[in-house]
Amino acid sequence: MENMIEIRWHGRGGQGAKTASQLLADAAFMSGKYIQSFPEYGPERSGAPITAYNRISDERCNIHSNIYEPDYVVVVDETLLESVDVTRGLKKEGAIVINSAKKASELRGLLRGYEGRVYTIDAGTISRKHLGGYFPNTPMLAAIVAVSECVKKDKFLEDMKVSYQHKFAKKPQVIEGNLLCLKEAMEEVKE
Repeated sequence: MENMIEIRWHGRGGQGAKTASQLLADAAFMSGKYIQSFPEYGPERSGAPITAYNRISDERCNIHSNIYEPDYVVVVDETLLESVDVTRGLKKEGAIVINSAKKASELRGLLRGYEGRVYTIDAGTISRKHLGGYFPNTPMLAAIVAVSECVKKDKFLEDMKVSYQHKFAKKPQVIEGNLLCLKEAMEEVKE
């Protein structure tokens, strides 16, 4: 299918990879795209590896399976690089975005020969700065939008503001911090 972007997320239970995948789907939907967002779980416990998926397209998508050859991969927890083949099936012309304070060149040896683009962002530092705790999913969400351009950045930020106002209606004090995380992450993601 032309004009379809497939994204695979790798994280650990409790880090928000599934939520970020759902928020990306919401933003893409608000931009007029057809979307799919779904998780795949192993043992359902906090800290266990999880995988989530997004399909974003200009046309209705009738594929209903996991994503085996993603255009992009998002790694919310860099410790997974040692235990999970996060680059499995990743298209060379795509990219991987890793939550890490390290440079991409320092991580390439853990990517099992992947030759495509590698981006890093220190999502932990950004979330601690704006949210006062370790919530890597918000910066990782913005990073994949910046790298993949699956949604226009300005429209994404506008739509996320609306989404956060709904999601955090009972905690409006966290909206501004989340928006600041998004903006900084879009600027800080590095190849």
